[in-house]
Amino acid sequence: MTVKIYIYIIFKSGITQLFFTSLSMSLSSLLPIQLWLKLQEERGLAMADLGPKPDGNGYRPDPPHLEVRRHSDRVARTSVSLSDGGDVRYSETEPMLPEGTLSGEEGDAEEKEEEESQRTPTRNMPKESPLAMALQIVVPFLLAGFGTVSAGMVLDIVQHWDAFKYITEIFILVPALLGLKGNLEMTLASRLSTAVNVGKMDSPIEKWNLIIGNLALKQVQATVVGFLAAVAAVVLGWIPEGKFQMSHAVLLCSASVATAFIASMLQGFIMVGVIVGSKKTGINPDNVATPIAASFGDLITLAILAWISQGLYNCLDSHPYVSSLVCAFFLSLTPVWMVISSKHPASRTLLYSGWEPVITAMVISSIGGLILDKTVSDPNLAGIVVYTPVINGIGGNLVAIQSSRISTHLHFHSAPGEVPEEAKGCYYPCRTFYGTGANHRSAQVLLLLVLPGHLIFLYTIHLMKSGHTTLTPIFMTVYLAAALLQVFLLLCIADWMVYSMWRSGKDPDSFSIPYLTALGDLLGTALLALSFQFLWYIGDQDSDVGD
Repeated sequence: MTVKIYIYIIFKSGITQLFFTSLSMSLSSLLPIQLWLKLQEERGLAMADLGPKPDGNGYRPDPPHLEVRRHSDRVARTSVSLSDGGDVRYSETEPMLPEGTLSGEEGDAEEKEEEESQRTPTRNMPKESPLAMALQIVVPFLLAGFGTVSAGMVLDIVQHWDAFKYITEIFILVPALLGLKGNLEMTLASRLSTAVNVGKMDSPIEKWNLIIGNLALKQVQATVVGFLAAVAAVVLGWIPEGKFQMSHAVLLCSASVATAFIASMLQGFIMVGVIVGSKKTGINPDNVATPIAASFGDLITLAILAWISQGLYNCLDSHPYVSSLVCAFFLSLTPVWMVISSKHPASRTLLYSGWEPVITAMVISSIGGLILDKTVSDPNLAGIVVYTPVINGIGGNLVAIQSSRISTHLHFHSAPGEVPEEAKGCYYPCRTFYGTGANHRSAQVLLLLVLPGHLIFLYTIHLMKSGHTTLTPIFMTVYLAAALLQVFLLLCIADWMVYSMWRSGKDPDSFSIPYLTALGDLLGTALLALSFQFLWYIGDQDSDVGD
């Protein structure tokens, strides 16, 4: 009888609870999560047998340790596991949301108990002053800008290569493939930035689950989008001219798929390093990840496209089968990446539902590529090539930052389907830039960066003696007006689009950035073409600078 009393006192004092809690934490860091959950379940059943006996009505009071088990089970339900099964009710927004979004009576009861007891601390939104936000944005913004300037100068050089002169449809591929940084890299950066800010990458297991699943998903999307971009380039090039050559079509498919695959893999590794490094240094990844994704993206993608296209073109007569083998090789790897991405619930959901934005964005970017193709073929507008990656890249970088910030704010403060009061009702442009919220300040900062940023990049191009246009005052005025209008429209569209997607239950991190960067490519190319056409009409023209 005395031994039983001692055992009951030790149990009630919480020593057993502390022991099993420490044990579960140790096992969670050493064993795979499936084994850990199994041990949690067995431990819970064993502890339940030691608890108080049921009364005459069959009711068994909850022992003290059950709250710890309930909390661990709740964390396990909201985290990303390594199991193949996954919850069939999994949605795009669920893995990024803070804890406390369970549905049903059990979830409501647990939330009520936690609010009353205040045992679980609340994770607060990172505080930022306008100056700190601007300083964090400026450095990666300038880095990304110089990357787009380098891409523009590379494009200005390679436009004279044989592959680009005789297969002009490659120019249609340029915005679509450069847009992959918005469709894939920036989307990955936005998703992982939100995961960092809401605490979903605090656990090493959860962190590598998200990273591996998203990288595999990105390779699948890059291969498919690269192939579809080549098909779109062939169709858009064939319709106006009525000419079709099978060898050129195969070369376009091979170059597009290989470029998309290699560039996506390299940039994916860079993005993971940036996100993890930002988390360790205490920098908000929403401010730096998407611009850095673009800083290397344009240059890497364009250099790979030019090198592969010229190499395949050189083999076109002597070894015509090389293009087919290259295309078949990269397409054959797609099932492998699909299997890997399907192992993780977060990426498995997007593997089935995430195709709409990337394919639509590819089509929009291809239309911009068609405009570029027709503009480059006009000798009166030869100077547009070097500026196209700059205006498109800067606009996409800035709007991606704003989209990522709004999405993170919604994940913190709103449930899916619900938007803040200030976002309800009809949209009007003043809502984007005027107000006291952090998103209003960021929109103002991003818009103010347009003019000084582009002036720096224009002067850099001038110093490098690149391009075919002299920097006259009228040219700079027209160019800066086009760039300012582009970013203003993109920020307004982002404000409306992100809230609309959240209201419809879609995760803006996965859906908004592809549309916005593709619209940035289309608007940038169209406005730049109109600007050069206007300059030609008023007599501000030259086409020999930098030759």
